[in-house]
Amino acid sequence: MKGNIIVGQSGGPTAVINSSLAGVFSAAKELGVKKIYGMHHGIQGFLAEDIVDLSEYVKNDADVEILKRTPSAFLGSCRYKLPKIEGNEEVYDKMFEIMDKYEIECLFYIGGNDSMDTIKMLSDYAAQKGKKQRFMGVPKTIDNDLPITDHCPGYGSAAKYIAASLKEVIRDNSSFGIEKPTVLICEIMGRHAGWLTAAAALSRDEDCEGPDLIYLPEKVFDYDDFLARIKDLSVKKSSVVVAVSEGVKLADGRFVCELGGGADFVDAFGHKQLSGCAVTLANKIAADTGLKTRAIEFSTLQRAGTHIASLNDINEAFNVGHLACRAADEGKTGMMITIEVTKRSPYEVTYGIHDIHQIANVEKPVPAEWISEDGTDVLQGYVDYARPLILGELTPLMVNGVPKHLVLKRDTYR
Repeated sequence: MKGNIIVGQSGGPTAVINSSLAGVFSAAKELGVKKIYGMHHGIQGFLAEDIVDLSEYVKNDADVEILKRTPSAFLGSCRYKLPKIEGNEEVYDKMFEIMDKYEIECLFYIGGNDSMDTIKMLSDYAAQKGKKQRFMGVPKTIDNDLPITDHCPGYGSAAKYIAASLKEVIRDNSSFGIEKPTVLICEIMGRHAGWLTAAAALSRDEDCEGPDLIYLPEKVFDYDDFLARIKDLSVKKSSVVVAVSEGVKLADGRFVCELGGGADFVDAFGHKQLSGCAVTLANKIAADTGLKTRAIEFSTLQRAGTHIASLNDINEAFNVGHLACRAADEGKTGMMITIEVTKRSPYEVTYGIHDIHQIANVEKPVPAEWISEDGTDVLQGYVDYARPLILGELTPLMVNGVPKHLVLKRDTYR
């Protein structure tokens, strides 16, 4: 590449999103790119010309290793939706003017569904106007719902966190129950696709029975059936544990969390902020049965746990960033790097590259054949698929008893 590059991070962070950033950065260094810029808070920051020279922060191989072990989005993220091209050309013209000013030849965007839509629109506009700049998507999402790619960087580490944490809370919940069982409802992220909640099944092992019930948003949630199952389990067990997706819906289309008054806030993409499903169900169970209940939300913890990240996930996140930069150097644009698993045991992967138009705005649900017919569990097919994704560890670099991170010391607003 003769010009400079710029990379941004968008949407919800993951435990390995910075490993993808490290991959782009490392490949650009190998290719002799003059300037490696970063968008401070994604496209939204880019439009404000809030641009970072990454070489001022990532100065050597040691910094790259710390970056790979740093949670959240090092450059800062955003949930900013580019408008449709028609009638909004001034927004796109501004972006290309900024790219020309900084002599940016290629833009990389690390993100999920909405981020890939951004890459699609920018590459489309460049094609329409005969612009020379190139645009590459780098997959990232704990939701694991991007199509074509076998799985998404970030998912394996979130799944590992969920499985490990559930093992711990299951042990904790089983400590009591002399008189009556405690019903623990664990809420896990997942709006429309239940990949994260399915990871609860990975807690099952010779030393852990796992959750008693697992509910994904791919199936309609029937409260009366749920209540009957809880009552039945409470007679047989001293501890009852349920894993439920934040996005489970009733037959009438309402989110379960809305029964408790949640889901009022809507973001730029029209997504309701989901929270309170576990609390809602715990309160209803307590009222309807008199049983002791607890509610836990893993919330942002499941995407920030770099200290327990999957090594396979970290390596794959780095590789998709590295390969995206290599592909751009070869002249590719309007595409996303994908992960292709050639063998699950022993685990082997290769990588592909696909047209962004086949990926943007498409959500991949958990396959129906991996969900039990009654919608209360996931089956062995899912476990076989997901187990390799959570394997391996990368030891944190500890300072004063806690992990060391690389931090962008920059004002949030300029």
